[in-house]
Amino acid sequence: MEPLIPISLFLGAFAMVFGIRYLSNKEKMAMIERGIDPGIGQAQPKPYTSLKFGLLLIGLGLGLLVALVSVRAFLGEDPNEGQATAIYFGCLSIFGGLGLIVSFLIEKKTLSR
Repeated sequence: MEPLIPISLFLGAFAMVFGIRYLSNKEKMAMIERGIDPGIGQAQPKPYTSLKFGLLLIGLGLGLLVALVSVRAFLGEDPNEGQATAIYFGCLSIFGGLGLIVSFLIEKKTLSR
């Protein structure tokens, strides 16, 4: 009975991907028949995504570094696992958020020119 689970998951995933592609193709063909350009609804490229991800990763790296230093400084050689985990997640969230805020400010500054 257990080998049926991976097989059914694989078949379900395949059917889902096939169905999405099939329905997308049908929708585009219906738009062409009505004289509508099917490329209108496509997403526009976003020019600042690499800046956003870069600053996010820099912020996460700084957060890990600050968390490591603060765990070693405040908790000593025998850190409590709960406190150390909280410090790591807190620093990652704070510095990752700061990286996204810096990215937003840079985008706002360059777009307003």
